[in-house]
Amino acid sequence: MPQFKYVARDASGKLVEGTLTSNDRASALQQIEGDKFVPIKIEQLGQGRSSTAKNPEKSAPEKSRSPAHRPAHASAIQTLSHNHIFLFTEQLAHLLVSGMTLDEALGVLEKRLKHPKLQALSAQLHQALVDGRSLSQALRDYPKVFSPLYVNMVAAGEASGALSEILRRLVIHLGDVKAMRDRVQQALYYPAALLAVGVAMIVVFMVWLVPMLKDFFAESGGTLPLPTKILLGASHAFLAYWWAGVLAIFGAFFLWKVYTKTTDGRRAWDRFLLQAPGYGGLIRYTFYAQFARTLGTLTENGVTLVKSLELLEEISGNEFIRERMVETRKAVLDGAALSNALRPQGIFPEMFLDMLAVGEQTGRFADTVNNIANLYERDLDKQVKLVSALIPIVLIVVIAILVGMLVFGILSAVFNLTKGLRTGH
Repeated sequence: MPQFKYVARDASGKLVEGTLTSNDRASALQQIEGDKFVPIKIEQLGQGRSSTAKNPEKSAPEKSRSPAHRPAHASAIQTLSHNHIFLFTEQLAHLLVSGMTLDEALGVLEKRLKHPKLQALSAQLHQALVDGRSLSQALRDYPKVFSPLYVNMVAAGEASGALSEILRRLVIHLGDVKAMRDRVQQALYYPAALLAVGVAMIVVFMVWLVPMLKDFFAESGGTLPLPTKILLGASHAFLAYWWAGVLAIFGAFFLWKVYTKTTDGRRAWDRFLLQAPGYGGLIRYTFYAQFARTLGTLTENGVTLVKSLELLEEISGNEFIRERMVETRKAVLDGAALSNALRPQGIFPEMFLDMLAVGEQTGRFADTVNNIANLYERDLDKQVKLVSALIPIVLIVVIAILVGMLVFGILSAVFNLTKGLRTGH
C-alpha cells in the first residue's frame, strides 16, 4: 500500500505532521478527518512533491499575528458583497467536499475566481496557510468581510475536523439570510417607486402647471375661490422658499444622525422602528427567523449556547434588541434556561418561547430551533405579502388625495370663471 505524508491542524489549532498507509489519496483524507484533523496538505511518498507542497513554511510553528502585523494588502479588501461572500464559501465548500485539502482548494480558487477582490482574498488566505496560520485566524484579518459568526463557525469546524461540513452549512445559512433579505427588499421596491412617481407628479403641478394657471387667472380678472387661493399661495411658497425646505430636511437629517449616534438615541430610534406599523413587523419577523436559524446552525456544529448568544447579539442590527440579548446571555450564564432568560426581555412572542421551552425539555434543542425558524420564515413571507399589498394602497390613496386637492383648486377657479362669463351675458 502507498504511504502518504500529510500536514494537518488538530482540534487545538496546532499544525501536526505525520505519515499513514492507505489504499489511495481519498482514503487517506478520510482517515485524517476521522482523527478530527483538518488536512492542509497531503502527498504520496515516492511520487515527488505535489504542486501545492513546495512551501516548507507551512509546517512551521504556529504564528500569532496582531492587527499591526497583518499583511499590508489585507486592508485593501475593505468589503465584499453578500453575493461574493456566498460565492467564495460555496466554491471552497465544494472543493473540500470533492476531496481537496484546504491548501489545494485555496490555490484553485486563486485561479478560478474571476472577481479581482475574490482572487486577491483567496491568494492572501492561501499565503496565511503557508505562514502556518489557521483559516479562522486568517479570516480575522478581514473583519469588514467576515462576521464574527462566520469566523467562529469556521473555527468550530477546524476544532471538530469537519470544516467541509461547516462550510456547507454556512452556504445554506448565507443563502437563507440572502433569501430573507431579498424578500423584504422586494416588498419595498414597488412602494418606493410609486412614492417617487407621486412626488414627481406633485412637483410638476406646483412648479409648472399652477404658475401657468396663475397668469391665466390674472388676465381673466374676477375673484378667485378660497381653494384656488390656497393652491396659488402654496405654489408661490414652494417656488420662493424651496431652499428653506431643503435646509430643513438636511437639518432634520443632521439632528437625527447626531441623536442616533448616542446610545440612548439609537436605542429609542430602534425601539420605534420595531413598533412602526408594517415595517416594524418585517423587522421583528426577520429577526425571529434569523435568530432561530442561526442558533440552530451554531448548536448543531458544537458551538456552546453562551458563545452562540454572544454571536447572535449583533445579527439584528438593532440596538434595542442587542441590549436585550446581552441581558439574556447574562441570565444564561447565571444558570437560567434560554426560554426563561428570553421571556422577561419582551422581544419574542409567547409561541416562540413556548416552542423553545419544549425543545429544552425534550433534549431536541437544535431540531426545535430549526422548526421555529421554518415557522417564522413562513410568517415572514406572509408579512412581506401583506406589507407589499397594503403600502401601495396607502400610497395611492394619499397621492390621490393630494392630486385631487390640486385639481379641485384648479377646477374651482375654472367653474367660477365660467359662472362669471354666463352671468355677464
